[in-house]
Amino acid sequence: MRKYLLTRALQSLLTLFLATVVVFLGIRALPGDPALALAGEDRTPEALAAIRQQYGLDQPEIVQFWRFVANALHGDLGQSVRTGLPVSSMLRTALPVTLELSALAIVIATVLGVGSGVVAAVRRGGPSEWVANAFALLGLSVPHFWLGLVAILYLSVATGLFPASGFVPFLQSPADNLHHLILPAVILGTGLAAVIMRQTRSSMLDALDTDYVRTARAKGLSSRAVIGRHALRNSLIVVVTIVGLQLGGLISGAVVTEQIFGLPGFGTMTIDAVFQRDYAVIQAVVLVTATAYIVLNLVVDLLYSVIDPRVRVAGSAS
Repeated sequence: MRKYLLTRALQSLLTLFLATVVVFLGIRALPGDPALALAGEDRTPEALAAIRQQYGLDQPEIVQFWRFVANALHGDLGQSVRTGLPVSSMLRTALPVTLELSALAIVIATVLGVGSGVVAAVRRGGPSEWVANAFALLGLSVPHFWLGLVAILYLSVATGLFPASGFVPFLQSPADNLHHLILPAVILGTGLAAVIMRQTRSSMLDALDTDYVRTARAKGLSSRAVIGRHALRNSLIVVVTIVGLQLGGLISGAVVTEQIFGLPGFGTMTIDAVFQRDYAVIQAVVLVTATAYIVLNLVVDLLYSVIDPRVRVAGSAS
């Protein structure tokens, strides 16, 4: 286990470094100069030079990169050229919103996806399977932005059941916080729920045809015990993989949902930074997102051996 964790840590550091290099060079290849945007219309050569010197834009790219890496290792992610605030403080404000939204979306998607997938597998060929498959097809086919707009139109504007936009911190009012986040979380989780449903159904069908399930039924175990303790548990590896990978994707991919519902989260901050060529913020976003993917992948690998004892992280079976 120790050797495995050390190997994964080295691989993770290399992946994180390469991702930082690619994004650092990529955003500087985009047209536009942040100094021009900051200086405004009445800019002078002296003002542009002062801005470039203040934010280190006059230095060679290799010097800018190593300065960013060195500062990041000490917790300093730079200063936003758009707001003038430290990027770390901006992340502390925006990231909790996206994390809460993503976590709530994951919970909703997992409950709906696993539940409908199990029902579709157990009652194969019946009306329940048809309904579950239709739900999955709808979740995969309908774009999030369209579904979000329709939800706002009918559930917020027409009926007033949910707020159309805005965010309330959890510590300020837990009830209002959930009231503002439940609708965007459902919209964000529909696509993931459809994927989880299809994978759960497929894994359950394979598990229900195995010898150990037939043996459990022959021993007289109830259907609930056979499905829950044997078939479902051995089908969860695929589900855990999807949930682990999609959580990182939701953190970085909640841009559209946050824009539609007016949430001051990670995605909104990223869009603003891209439009303003805010290098420091974009680099910090990539660093946080890549770190989230790496950590979640490691957690998923470790959970395999917990869910299925036949899987050993450090052993020969994988």
